[in-house]
Amino acid sequence: MTPLDLPDFPWDSLAPFKARAVAHPDGIVDLSVGTPVDPTPEIVQRALADAADAHGYPLTVGTPDVRAAICEWFERRRGVPGLGPDAVLPTIGSKELVAWLPTLLGLRAGDVVGVPAVAYPTYDIGARIAGASSVVAQSLTSLGPLTRATTPKLLWLNSPGNPNGQVLGAAHLRKVVEWAREHGVVVASDECYAELDWREGQIGTATPSILHPDVCGGSHDGLLAVYSLSKQSNLAGYRAAFVAGDPALVGAILEVRKHAGMIMPTPVQHAMAVALRDDTHVERQRAAYARRRELLIAAVTRAGLRVDHSEAGLYLWATREEDCWTTVSELAERGILVAPGSFYGVAGERHVRIALTATDERIAAACARL
Repeated sequence: MTPLDLPDFPWDSLAPFKARAVAHPDGIVDLSVGTPVDPTPEIVQRALADAADAHGYPLTVGTPDVRAAICEWFERRRGVPGLGPDAVLPTIGSKELVAWLPTLLGLRAGDVVGVPAVAYPTYDIGARIAGASSVVAQSLTSLGPLTRATTPKLLWLNSPGNPNGQVLGAAHLRKVVEWAREHGVVVASDECYAELDWREGQIGTATPSILHPDVCGGSHDGLLAVYSLSKQSNLAGYRAAFVAGDPALVGAILEVRKHAGMIMPTPVQHAMAVALRDDTHVERQRAAYARRRELLIAAVTRAGLRVDHSEAGLYLWATREEDCWTTVSELAERGILVAPGSFYGVAGERHVRIALTATDERIAAACARL
């Protein structure tokens, strides 16, 4: 048996720096991982409990209600009208979908997956699991002269981006869609930070979806959007997410998932539908992150780091124009743990990712130390 060609899990390399930060007299401020620390909204907790009597097998395709809630959310919050129930599918968190999408779409050895220059590592991991390879697609022209062997079968976009918080505008996305359709490439857009756009006056529809009519001309052929409620609703522990777009692609993904038993539990489906229909808790959580972000930007800047992009999402993409591990080490001495930019590709080697996901008390501690 040949083992999968997977790299070492990158977060393991942070262990010695975490130990140094833990040793700080006032304890660690862990800003390395974007895991929510605020409570799951009560309305969602109640919905989960109300659906606890789930004695039968759930539907892989999702309940009619959760599919309707996804379609409603896309129209209300993202400006995407007309999605039908055959165009949406609940998934067990978005990372699972990202990691398995190349396999679910039938990619194999010899196929290519395009990924951003600075990117969530699971895009590459998904290609490797399928036996395919990944190539950095910093721009469409960076792929070079295309042949059958070098044209990606799947192209990942991530806007707002993790780790750098960059938002791609509708005009940019439209060019990508046009290029992809010309070359027969499936575009998957990871949009899980879309509700956390920090540009003035920007929420929801201001962060363009790949499925928005201004981007795709009203046709979702060859397009998929991936979304997670982990960030907007503090549901990371629920594994509540979904994929939407081209009904033919969604249907193909569904068929494999039915065979593989990739099914979101019924209580989580019920809770996700409730969460998608309640905008109040999202606005409240967004306000909390905005407050923490403002404090951290001021402190990080005073400490001599420059914050690049970071106009959306849950992170500050910061640099001192030095090797990222030097910055990680210096901050660990102050009891602050951050993620090295090298986790996200060669292009990130001089940046660190600083998460907003800590309590108000821990954010205040980090600001004081900086």
